[in-house]
Amino acid sequence: MHERLNQWDFVMAALAIGVIGTVVLVGWSLWAMVRAERRRDKVRGK
Repeated sequence: MHERLNQWDFVMAALAIGVIGTVVLVGWSLWAMVRAERRRDKVRGK
């Protein structure tokens, strides 16, 4: 039995953080765009 660190645990954790962060950022951006379009339409009276 060896007491070495397995680098794949860190690689997978970094990949998961990157993917989750990207999904959150894209969702947040889409939500902000929809809100901005609704505000624009409300101001224009549509």
